[in-house]
Amino acid sequence: MNRPASHARTVWDEGTEPGRAVVALGTAVALSAVVVNVAMVGRVSMFFDLWFVLICLGLAMLVRRRDFFTVGVLPPLIMLGAFALLAIGNPETIARPRDGVVQAVVSGLAHHSVALTVGYGLCLVTLLARQRLMRDA
Repeated sequence: MNRPASHARTVWDEGTEPGRAVVALGTAVALSAVVVNVAMVGRVSMFFDLWFVLICLGLAMLVRRRDFFTVGVLPPLIMLGAFALLAIGNPETIARPRDGVVQAVVSGLAHHSVALTVGYGLCLVTLLARQRLMRDA
């Protein structure tokens, strides 16, 4: 964007990362948070929830404008993917030990639905605010 020299850059202008890079970063950080959380307490806890919300907000701030859609659908996919991996390898970290893969994923998503809702909501609101502020500038 060509902006007048007098226009000061804001945090809304800063997102310049391509969608693929943001997807890779978000996935890597979320999986790292899962690994650290499971290593600390043996299950996915509020530690992961807090990191998930921060990840969602950070991804919305990092992505460039033309890749907003990619990040707009990303948070549920990140959580679903992380919980699917846990359900396959270590289901007791998100559900009862005897639960099958699908039941473990559903239980994990249900137990962490507040973090998913808050993180996804913050992501979408941030993308909307960035789009409107950039369009109005």
